[in-house]
Amino acid sequence: MKGMTIIVKTISSWVKMLIFLFGLYIILFGDTSPGGGFAGGVILASAYVLLMLAFGGDFVKQNLSPSLTLKLVCAGMLAFAAIAVAGLFYGPDAFFWNFITQKWLAGEGSNLHFINAGIIPLAEVAIGLIVCAAIFLVIFTFSTFKFDVSDNQKE
Repeated sequence: MKGMTIIVKTISSWVKMLIFLFGLYIILFGDTSPGGGFAGGVILASAYVLLMLAFGGDFVKQNLSPSLTLKLVCAGMLAFAAIAVAGLFYGPDAFFWNFITQKWLAGEGSNLHFINAGIIPLAEVAIGLIVCAAIFLVIFTFSTFKFDVSDNQKE
């Protein structure tokens, strides 16, 4: 599959960044608004699926190979497991402990207190990475290993 017309390719190359930014917004602000890692990951995967439909599977395979996608899934799972195990070392309040603002970014009277969800945004980013890479890998695999029925039909 070589891709579609020049109009579809041009529009999809413009729209891909808007979809990608919207997916990042949904992931990063999923702890305070509707959304989160799963919804944002699906939106990010849809940006890559749009590129696959517009430019063809070979274009996407050059930019985001299946082996790299599988490594991203593993990295997201490892990050989520590390965040989950952090509760064992920091006690029961570790999931809501805001070590980012308390230790490095903000002191007394700082304006950076809007990051108030602890390490939940980090877990959302890890979930978003897992979902984005896994859904894209499944769709890419389905599109690569297709079966052409018309060649096997005998009249």
